[in-house]
Parts: sequence; C-alpha cells; structure tokens
Amino acid sequence: MARKVLKYKITDAGRDFGKVFVLTEMPARLGHQWATRALFAVMNGGIEIPENILSAGFAGIAAVGIKALGRVSVEVADPLLQQLMECVQILPDPTRPEVMRTLVVDDIEEVKTIFLLQKEVLTLHIDFFTPAKPTISGPIAA
Repeated sequence: MARKVLKYKITDAGRDFGKVFVLTEMPARLGHQWATRALFAVMNGGIEIPENILSAGFAGIAAVGIKALGRVSVEVADPLLQQLMECVQILPDPTRPEVMRTLVVDDIEEVKTIFLLQKEVLTLHIDFFTPAKPTISGPIAA
C-alpha cells in the first residue's frame, strides 16, 4: 500500500490564500524515528507517558497530545517540527498536479500557514482509521 498523500488548499484570507500544498506521509522507518524522538522529548519534559504508549509510535503522540510538546525546549522541538515540514511540497499550478516541488523559503508567507501545515502533517500520520482529510478546505479533485 502506498503512503498517504493529501492535497491541502489554504482557504483562509491572507497572503497564502489559494495555495495548494501536497502532504506526504513519512516512510514507516522515518515515522517511527520521529515518533520515538518526540515521545522521549515529551518524557524528558516531565510528562508522564503510559507504558503502552511507547510502542505506539505516532499513535502514542496522538494519545499524549501534541500540546505536550509545549513543555519541550525549543531546541528539542524545532528539529521535530522541521521534519514535519519535510513532508510538505507545493503545487505551484493546481491545474498541473504532476508539477509539485520542494518548498523554498518564500513559498509560505504567513506564520499561521506553517502551523496549519505542521498540524495537518501530524494528523496525516496519526489518522489510522479514517482517510486523511483537510480541516480548512475540502478535498481537491485530482
């Protein structure tokens, strides 16, 4: 089975309005490494983690909650958040879905968009039982 992929359109007013991003699930090994680092960062931040959560990877993060990362130092959290953004590409011309590319610094012009994309990438990884779905826009027909 292929990794999950989601087209995500920004519908909030602002400089990123109408931009389409493509979010792709991490390969299992990278996802496991990310989840393990995140869980240990949260534990080192003083959050109690139930024993069964440690073996649950991204599902464990969902159970503990992304808010727990708020107790982690920025030096520890930033690489985790940056790795989530590595799952994001931009679709510069939505009429040509085959032409997506890696993000460059100026592709995202609103701070809010970065937070939204990070949240959606995390949701893409932890949403095991339902198809991935955007929260601020509907699915985009391919």
